[in-house]
Amino acid sequence: MTDCVRDAGWTIPVLYEDNHLLCVEKPANLPVQADSSLDRDLLSILRDYIGRRYEKPGRVYLGLVHRLDRPVGGAMVFARTSKAAARLSAQFAAHTVQKRYYAVLQGELRAETRLENLLVSDERTGMTREARPGEAGAKKAALVSTPLLVRDGLTLADVRLETGRRHQIRVQHLLAGLPLWGDARYGGGRPGQQIALWAHSLTFEHPTLKTPVAIESLPPPEGAWRKFPEYASKNSPEYAKERFDV
Repeated sequence: MTDCVRDAGWTIPVLYEDNHLLCVEKPANLPVQADSSLDRDLLSILRDYIGRRYEKPGRVYLGLVHRLDRPVGGAMVFARTSKAAARLSAQFAAHTVQKRYYAVLQGELRAETRLENLLVSDERTGMTREARPGEAGAKKAALVSTPLLVRDGLTLADVRLETGRRHQIRVQHLLAGLPLWGDARYGGGRPGQQIALWAHSLTFEHPTLKTPVAIESLPPPEGAWRKFPEYASKNSPEYAKERFDV
């Protein structure tokens, strides 16, 4: 980590930065881009950061090439030039970017499992569900979920995406009978709970150097992550507690 961006109460670690890329750790509950909530968003914060750091006048270019849901935190990459944005977007479209997530599942997953479903998204409600046979707009969603630890009826899984569908990790695990802890939309999460889904690893080809770039991020030891302190960030006084209670 080379720096931290601080803005409007948010602290955003910078994981990697050069003339072409800006990789950061998105905090949970910060929207990636401006939406109807009118809340401060990550893209605007980072544009302001680049403008201040490099004394760039006017509107700073920063390309958004992928997204994370607002309640989800973790590793993200942004493009600092239009050429980098085009090349990174092509990698995401071709599914050559390796995206890995930690997810806390309600239930016990005892073996690596590949999940494949046909999903359809409702643009009006923003919800995703399993498609009916022959339903228009259905798209294949596939992922591999690998259990790392099973503890107190919960499973910490390492999830590798094969496709990039809206809410697919949340919906596919729900369909498998293993909804995500704290997921208010799909998993029955209670008020005050934070969804236990974190983008912990992102690997891609540098858009100009053509070398691999791997960035990593760990969730804070809060909420369900307290059950699995081995995989939570140690940069917090919470980690030093002897007992973790969800």
